[in-house]
Amino acid sequence: MNEFTSWHNDVLGERTVAALVKNRFKATYCKTSAEAAGKILEQIPEKASVGIGGSWTVMQMGLLDKLAARGNEVLNHGKPGLPPEEAMAIRRRQLTCDVFLTGTNAVTLDGKLVNVDGVGNRVAAMIFGPKKVILVVGVNKIVKDVEAAEERINMYAAPINNKRLNRANPCTTTGECMDCQGDTRICNVTTILRKKPSLTDVHVYVVGEDLGF
Repeated sequence: MNEFTSWHNDVLGERTVAALVKNRFKATYCKTSAEAAGKILEQIPEKASVGIGGSWTVMQMGLLDKLAARGNEVLNHGKPGLPPEEAMAIRRRQLTCDVFLTGTNAVTLDGKLVNVDGVGNRVAAMIFGPKKVILVVGVNKIVKDVEAAEERINMYAAPINNKRLNRANPCTTTGECMDCQGDTRICNVTTILRKKPSLTDVHVYVVGEDLGF
């Protein structure tokens, strides 16, 4: 990364953190994913159960392996080969875990978190249930406002996640959301966290790198 891109990432990242704090979230800016991973692990007790919200960002940072290696119970419904009933049971356990760790589809410069889910378990756990919620977001997901967040999801996050999940939805052909109506649609629930949910401890880590989709 060149010094000019790094400067721009820092400026946007720090602006976004300030806006999140104004909206009552805990928020921290980290220049690198390695720095963020270290801070996140410090916040998670070694005996805590940790729910994982299907986040490519979290996997990209190696947090699942780090948590498992030190003995945390990792509740990951996306583990390959899980029978559907077991995956569903894990989703339910994530709603009452000690720490819920996930990414976000977009964050606005005025400190709003915008997400689109297929099942809704990820956004449900962000809002209420776990003792602590930790969100990680790369600077590539910072957008101007909610309209831009929805546009980013439609043009980028949704098609790539459909491809990742091997869903034969129209966006995997067109490269953009087509507002499909099939049973395999993954864009069913849209949430906007405008302020921190009143009874949930939420900490957002904004990272000065491109992470996730």
